[in-house]
Amino acid sequence: MKVPENLKYTEDHEWIKLNDDGTALIGITDFAQSELGDIVYIEVDADEGELKAGDVFGSIEAVKTVSDMFLPISGEILTFNEDVEENPELVNKDPYGKGWIIKLKLSDNDELDNLLNAETYKALIE
Repeated sequence: MKVPENLKYTEDHEWIKLNDDGTALIGITDFAQSELGDIVYIEVDADEGELKAGDVFGSIEAVKTVSDMFLPISGEILTFNEDVEENPELVNKDPYGKGWIIKLKLSDNDELDNLLNAETYKALIE
């Protein structure tokens, strides 16, 4: 399983990549996509305004199951990756690159301290 060192992770298998402009990209981990199997549909509830860490921000549907996606950190969803909307299999093929799901404007950077680093996340999934 790929676990990039430059990302933060949640126990619910989401990742977050911080950008220099106070925003972040969020997606699901390589482990999560492999457990789900072939992803066929992704839904994001992007019109809810400010969301808190741990809130459900959407769902991901695979051939064998549907799972909620949880926000790793509080903020406002700015955009949903349209490429993933049209081609949900991008999450299977490139979960940390083209398969990102949302872009978020962070509201509390201190919450980053509650997330897992790559080493801790690797220990969780092994």
